[in-house]
Amino acid sequence: MTELPLTMTDAATALRSGELTSVDLTEACMAAADRLDETLGVYIARYDETALAAAAEADAELAAGTDRGPLHGIPIGIKDIIACQEGETTGNSVVYDANWYAGADAPVVARLRAAGAVITGKLTTMEYACGLPDPDKPYPIPRNPWDTTTWPGGSSSGSGAGVSAGLFLGALGTDTGGSVRLPAAFCGITGMKQTYGLVPKAGCLPLGVTLDHIGPMTRSVADAAAMLTVMAGFDPSDPSMPPGVTGEDYGAALTGDLSGLTIGVERANHLGRPGADPGLVEIFDAAVAELAAAGATIVEVEIPLYAEVAAATMLCWPVEAFVFHQPWLAERWEDYGRWTRAVIGNGALLTAADYDQVLKVRRLGKAALDELFTSVDLIVGPTCATGAISYDTLNWDSLMHTLFTPYWNSVGNPTLSVPMGFTAGGLPLGLQISGKPFADALVFKAGDAYQRRTGHHLALPALASPAVAP
Repeated sequence: MTELPLTMTDAATALRSGELTSVDLTEACMAAADRLDETLGVYIARYDETALAAAAEADAELAAGTDRGPLHGIPIGIKDIIACQEGETTGNSVVYDANWYAGADAPVVARLRAAGAVITGKLTTMEYACGLPDPDKPYPIPRNPWDTTTWPGGSSSGSGAGVSAGLFLGALGTDTGGSVRLPAAFCGITGMKQTYGLVPKAGCLPLGVTLDHIGPMTRSVADAAAMLTVMAGFDPSDPSMPPGVTGEDYGAALTGDLSGLTIGVERANHLGRPGADPGLVEIFDAAVAELAAAGATIVEVEIPLYAEVAAATMLCWPVEAFVFHQPWLAERWEDYGRWTRAVIGNGALLTAADYDQVLKVRRLGKAALDELFTSVDLIVGPTCATGAISYDTLNWDSLMHTLFTPYWNSVGNPTLSVPMGFTAGGLPLGLQISGKPFADALVFKAGDAYQRRTGHHLALPALASPAVAP
């Protein structure tokens, strides 16, 4: 038996050396799902047959000398609010249109497929990417591989838990207030909310149209950079994208050297929160020390209008979600989950004047943040105040109490979460790295430099023994 690589980057090397085939890799991921998914609740639908066919095709192409790049032959899962040609997109809701994007890929999925990725299936989310798990509805309750009594975070729950447990090597998540970065932090993996407008969102069920991002979730920063390289760039299907916006080879920036960069450390709004994990400050300080050791100059900063801009995110997306769901809410109120009703229903309570004020706060915050970024290249803070939340205590208040993610959706800046250590109880904690708009490569550069000096992202939960191939 051969132990499989943990990262997409190492798997790509093994595929090209002949040490491993995509069929081997895909079958090993499927075996992990057979063993673990009844416990973890990662998949809504598995595409085993088409995934194996795609893997066999990837192997044949590589053998014939056709190489589509670093994603060629790599198993990737898709959050179930993003369309795939293999099946329906339910949004984990009984209130959905089976004909929506039927038989078609969202542009971002089409790009992954064209790059040779093996699409393994559709993954658990909170209903329409909002609210909290609802046992009254006919969808799996997702669980955290590090402790199955805890939530893996959301709304990209299956994406985070599945990468962490080795059910696939990468996944697509979405992020409106932290839904890539929160499960990345809770599950001990890497998650990127790239610059708003860099990746097309057509074929993705909307939550907050001015806040939504589709981002990569992987074990390493190098893997996330490889995915974003494929995902980024203008598509006419998405009116939120700046005309002519292009991506780049984000892996080219990963040198491990942060010399010449100034990193702002944000403690004022992140540390000292009541109920925060007792080890958070020490673990965060150790992470900052590693960035300094990689060559960065460290300065203290305070993010402007932090509370106001974070609140703007949490006020904005319920209004935008209500606009989208209004026709169905009126007719099928009881069919929506209780948490979804509570959250989206709040969007009906804000007036047009309220919404306009929210947008003004976002503009003011962005202008002030832009000014701060004239003196620093990056800003770092914790992703969350605690590790994963126990299902016994999970509610809207406990979720809001731990998050440090929503601010960055209102301003649209690229923001990455990487694992930075563990609580005394063995749960992962995340480090959040943010940059200027379209400085995604620089954000990746810092995250990669940190991961080259640490091994937190390579740690596996006890139930996820390393996958092996015959």
